[in-house]
Amino acid sequence: MQYPANVRVLKFPCTGRIDPVFILRAFQKGADGVLVSGCHPGDCHYMAGNFHARRRFAAFRALLGFVGVDLARLQFSWVSAAEGGKWVEVVTGLTEKVRVMGPMPEFKALEQEEQWSGALNTPELKEAFDSIT
Repeated sequence: MQYPANVRVLKFPCTGRIDPVFILRAFQKGADGVLVSGCHPGDCHYMAGNFHARRRFAAFRALLGFVGVDLARLQFSWVSAAEGGKWVEVVTGLTEKVRVMGPMPEFKALEQEEQWSGALNTPELKEAFDSIT
């Protein structure tokens, strides 16, 4: 099973366990595209996890579209563990589509803003510390 070398795979027991914040963090950390892939609806090992994921991701996609994220960068695909060839096709297809679209810089600016300055002696921190002691 060969898929593009620039793909990073994160495994979860069920798509129902994937918090949409994880997807936002992936974009923030530099991912230019995200694929969420899991069991076919009705074929979940954890009863109804993929039904919960499907509803959650439908609302999440609408939110991403509202804030201006190109929805072609986020793909949901139902592929069973026995469909390795299909999974490689889906991954390769999304990788090529994202490569054509180019980098996505919007979320990377958030990562830079979130970086801690490392300064411990700022007036704000001193005031906060004094208020709790």
